[in-house]
Amino acid sequence: MPAYEIFYLDESGAVTYKFSADCDDDQRARVLAHAMKTPSAKKLQVWSGEALIYARPGSVLEHPMLRAS
Repeated sequence: MPAYEIFYLDESGAVTYKFSADCDDDQRARVLAHAMKTPSAKKLQVWSGEALIYARPGSVLEHPMLRAS
C-alpha cells in the first residue's frame, strides 16, 4: 500500500497542516485529502515521495517541505 503525504497550505503557500496516510492508490489519496480539508485551508497537495500526485488549485513547482524559510 503506497504512502502519501497530504499538505494544506495558506494563501502564501506556507504549510498549515500535514499528515501521512497509507492509501490503496492515488485516487483514494486525493479523496482523503479533500475529505480532511478544513475550511481555512486555501490549497492542498498530495505527494508520493518526491512526486506531486495532486494539487488544488493548480500545480506547484516544489515540495512544500523543501521551501526555504
